[in-house]
Parts: sequence; structure tokens; C-alpha cells
Amino acid sequence: MRETVVDEVPGFHLGTGGARFSVRSATATSVTLVVDGRGSFPLTNTGDTWAADVPGVEPGDTYHLLVDGPTGPRHEFDASRPLLDPAARGIAPAARDAAGAGAGAGDATGATGAARWTSVVVDESFDWGGVVKPRTPLDRTLVYEANVRTFTAANPHLPEDLRGTYAGIAHESTIAHLHRLGVTTLELLPVHAFDTEHWLQDAGRENAWGYNTLGFFAPHAAHASAGARADGASAVLREFKGMVRLLHEAGIQVVLDVVYNHTAEEGQGGPTSSLRGIDGANRYRWAPADEAASYFDTTGCGNTLDTSVEATADLIVDSLAYWAREVQVDGFRFDLMAALARDAHHVFDPQHPLLDRIRNHPDLQDALVIAEPWDVGPDGWKTGSFGAAGDHTSEWNDGFRNTVRQFWLTDIAEERRNGTPATGIGALAGALTGSRHLFGTARGPLAGINFVTAHDGFTLLDLVSYDGKHNEANGEENRDGSNDNRSFNHGIEGDTADRGVRAARGRSMRNLLGTLMLSAGVPMLTAGDERSRTQHGNNNAYVVSEDLTPVNWSDDEDTEAMTEVVAALARLRAAHPALRPTRFGVEGQETPGASRMSWYGPDGHPMTLEGWDQPIHRALQYFVESTPEHEPYDRVLVVVHGSGRTRDLTLPVREDVVGYRLVWSSEKHRDHERLRPAGQVFTAYGPGIHVFEIA
Repeated sequence: MRETVVDEVPGFHLGTGGARFSVRSATATSVTLVVDGRGSFPLTNTGDTWAADVPGVEPGDTYHLLVDGPTGPRHEFDASRPLLDPAARGIAPAARDAAGAGAGAGDATGATGAARWTSVVVDESFDWGGVVKPRTPLDRTLVYEANVRTFTAANPHLPEDLRGTYAGIAHESTIAHLHRLGVTTLELLPVHAFDTEHWLQDAGRENAWGYNTLGFFAPHAAHASAGARADGASAVLREFKGMVRLLHEAGIQVVLDVVYNHTAEEGQGGPTSSLRGIDGANRYRWAPADEAASYFDTTGCGNTLDTSVEATADLIVDSLAYWAREVQVDGFRFDLMAALARDAHHVFDPQHPLLDRIRNHPDLQDALVIAEPWDVGPDGWKTGSFGAAGDHTSEWNDGFRNTVRQFWLTDIAEERRNGTPATGIGALAGALTGSRHLFGTARGPLAGINFVTAHDGFTLLDLVSYDGKHNEANGEENRDGSNDNRSFNHGIEGDTADRGVRAARGRSMRNLLGTLMLSAGVPMLTAGDERSRTQHGNNNAYVVSEDLTPVNWSDDEDTEAMTEVVAALARLRAAHPALRPTRFGVEGQETPGASRMSWYGPDGHPMTLEGWDQPIHRALQYFVESTPEHEPYDRVLVVVHGSGRTRDLTLPVREDVVGYRLVWSSEKHRDHERLRPAGQVFTAYGPGIHVFEIA
């Protein structure tokens, strides 16, 4: 076995002594670097590392690799095929492609054999002006998930050339909107350079979300402003860094949704643009030896990177460290992270070496690490399986999403049809208090990223407006997208002028948002939900043109009202540490940072066992107190009524309580001023959630 050398900087390193280039391949027999206009440079190998000093290289130079190697069922070597540098800091459309060489399906080259993409040497210098990362405590974090393009594409406050760009996100009007919502952390859908799948290109469509990565170090150039694109890859990188700097100046963190589980090279026979042609036999997951010619795909995207291979793990860690250190991003949300944690036998390992390296890397110690804790392979659903005591990994909590939708939507629909909902209130109480059953006492509630909607699925408005998906615009005859939406159209499918239906939908949206923002854990909003954004029932809009998906920036009454709902809930959450505990309490112990919980039924007495799970009982009163650690003592009463029927609830009588003042309600036009004495009856007029401060 050849010695492995890992101290080379991947890609181009423009040091004071000149340029040096490095790439890794364990299976190649020769690697040549071609710098356009400067010549070809054979690389020499030590172990699996191929490198050379390259004279005369400057930022703006374009280049590619030519790689040769053995033939066989797992190899895709072609010494005449231009390949992207896996560590390229800049990726741009190749000039030869722009000149007319189209991309044929099944290859990364067009009819002339020219590559569609080229690597670009970039100038990485940037003046950060002393701006540092905000480092917002996790319990105070409010995540806002957004697509660079669609977030600001319709923002009338932006110059037209900045709409849908990195610079548009950094614009003062965009930042003002995020501040109004109380957003602390902007999570961007993939911004690594990506391509549209060839079957979509053939159909005249495009991938609008970006989960199809070309390279792990280069920002996606099409998201930059036209001026930056015209000035080249270095200007694109500067615009991205400028966005990060301005967001940090505003106290807003930047988290990247990263796709390290597969590449844009699709399945076998797909476009060979980089890793497949450099070291394909070594970098992808393959079926057992008796099926040597088949990929073992746990992503559903045609290929899956093999993270049990050191070179692949190194590439991922180098990329993460680059973005955290050089581009100053604050964290990462890992797409299909279960795929990254499979061992050499394709079995999930919560102690996978790659996970340990991410946890322990010096450049990632303060980074937010968020797992999408599943993939589509065998035994791939792993919510609750990432991280341990002391680990800073958090996970998307799909159990929270399903429970909250069920309680406020499908159960209410069931009650309308049959008189009784399908479930009681116990599961919602578990979600409200941080999903301890998933994450355990040692990890605490901040291990969960709570969400009701995400980019993948219905928007909030569509969730309350459609009983079924309407994905015909995707060109797959409505077969794509999830059928398990737990949605409720409130009597009419789609848009309607019916005032009663619109009012009921508004109440349901407030119930969903209220539960999200009042629950223990880290809340995540989807961009545009606060602006009543609709995709007209499409729950898989990754290929739909931007006229269907942009955030609604109009100032009509409904969108402004819903925005203020989110803003008010964010203020309420920030003001009450009892609603955002950092730890789970332990019976009989005083746990700083935990919240003490007392549960009362609708009669104001302690909750009975019968009241938790029987569907006829759909009301509870949640009295929650903080155990001070960094903030003053705090207590709140949250009242939940999960039925369409009007019901009287008696506010709990306690020796330490004089009275209760309503400060937020999902019902409109409630009296939020007067102090209600303990023991007074509070009437809930339908499904709702209500928050009382305590005197």
C-alpha cells in the first residue's frame, strides 16, 4: 500500500514562494494540470497525493485536470476529458461551452468534447474590517431557512440587479426584515457551486435548490450579482464574503446547507466532471464485491460518497474548515447526514471517524453543526442518533413537525368529520417541552431543531390550504413529493375568498407558529412563511421557476399581520428564558438552565393520567419556571386548547401566584391588558394557544 500524504493544501495554494497545486487519487496512473494559456504541468505522486509547483499562475486563470488510470467496471478514466479540481475555490461555465458546446446527457462534455465547467484560480484576500462572528447562544437562536435566489427575487426595495443575489441578502432592507422577525441565524440552501441534473436539462428545467454539488469550495456563481459575475470568480467570492461581513455586523449568523453525501456526477453513465474521473473506484460507495459494477446509493441521487475513505473524509473536513475559517461562516446544516456516518460496510455508526473529526477540528469548535438525521438507505432514519453528552450537534426534529401538524391540522379535520380527534394531547406536550424521548437528558432540548415547514414540503399557507399535493408543474405527473403532509384545507382546496375559511386558516397558522416559537429547542422558520408565501400546493418545488416560489414582499394586510405574529412571538421567546431551557431537569435535582414544569387540566387541577392520552381531552395548562443560570428567574403559563369546541378553562390556583396577564393568543381580539386572578375562568373559543405572564 502506498503511503498517504495529507499535508498538501488541496487545490491551488498561492503562497509567497509561488503557486503549488495538489489533488488526491489512489487509483490514477497519471495526472496533468492544464492552466489555460500557460501550459500543461505533469503532477508527481507521493502516496495518493499528486502535486507540483506551477510557475506564473495568477488569480483569474482557468484550469482543469487530465487524469489517466486503469480500466475496469469501477473506473471512469479518460486522459482526454477535462475535469474540475475537487478543491477549486472558483467554478465558472467554460468559455468553450459558452461558445456553443452544449452538454450531452451522460457526460460532462458537449458534442465537441468540451467541458461545461472550468476551475478558476481566485484571489482569496478580503478585508474583514475587524468584524467577528456573532456567536449567538443556542438557546437564543432563531433559524431562518432561505434560498438565496427566491428570498429577495421579488423584493421591491432592492435595485433590480441585486435581487436574488448574495448582495441582495446583505442589503439593508433584507437585514431590517430579519431584525424585525428576531432572526439570529440565516441558514442558506446550498451555495456550493452546483449544476442541474441532466434529465432536468433535457426537459428544459433547472434545479432551483442546489442539492447537486459540483465543488465543495466554490460559491455558486449564479447567485452573485451580474457585476460580480462579469468580474470573475474572485469577485463572486468577495461578494459572498461581503454578505457574511454585513450580516455579522448586524448580529446575524450565517449557516450553510451543505451537500457532502453525493456529487453532481449522478449515477453510473452520468456526467463525469470531477471525482468520478479522478478516483471513482475509491470515492463512491459500491455494492458488495459480487456486484462490483453497481453503486450502493443511500441518497437517491445516483451516487453516494464513501466517507470511510480517508481522502473523502479529508476533502469534507478541509472544505468545512475553509468555509469556517476563510469565509467566516458560523455553521453547517448537513444534508442527509446519515449517509456521511456509514462505515465501510455501509452501516450507520454514531461514532463514525468523520463525525469525530468534525466535532474535534480546531476550526469548527464554535461552529453550529446541524444534522438532517436520515438518508434513504437501509435503516436510514436516525433522528436522535447524532451526538452525545457534551457534543454540539443538533438535529432536525421531524418528530416535532409531524406531531404539531397532526395536533393542529389533521386532528382538527378528524374532529370536524367524526366529532372526535384521533389523538390526545400527550404527544404535543412532549414536543412542547423539547422531545426528551428523542434526545435524552444528557443532550438536552437544544439538540433539537424544531420546525413545522422546511424548503422540502408545503409552505405554511399551503399546509392549511391543501389536503393533497399539486406537483403537476414538476413534469412528473404528480408522482413526486411526499404524500404524508398532515395538512388540512379547512373545507376548500386552494385559494379562496371565503372569509370563514380564511379566518380558520389564519388561526391554524398562528397555532402552528405559536407552538414552534414557544417550544423548548431551537426554532427554525422557512423563508416566506411569515409573508403567507404559497407554492399553490406544490410540495416539491425544487424545479419550479422563481415566479412560483419567491418570498412575498407585498405589504397587504394579511402578510403584514402574519409577519407581526412571528415578530411578537420572537420577542416573547427572547423575554422568557423559561421557554428556552438549555438542559432537561432531573427529578429531585436542581438543574441550572432547566425548566420546572407543572401541568394542569382544564379545571385548573393537576393533570390526570386520563387527560394525557384520550382524544376527547385536548386541553392543558403548562406552568413553566426557569432554573436561573445566566438570566433572572422567570415563569410563564401556556394554555393549549386543541378542539374546535368552545371550552371554559380555570386558571390554576397556586400560593405563589396572584394572577395571570394574557400577553399573546392565537385568537384575535383578546384582552391582553387586565390581570386575571388565579381561579378565574378563561374561555377558549376554538383551537388555540395562549400565553400568560404571571404576577
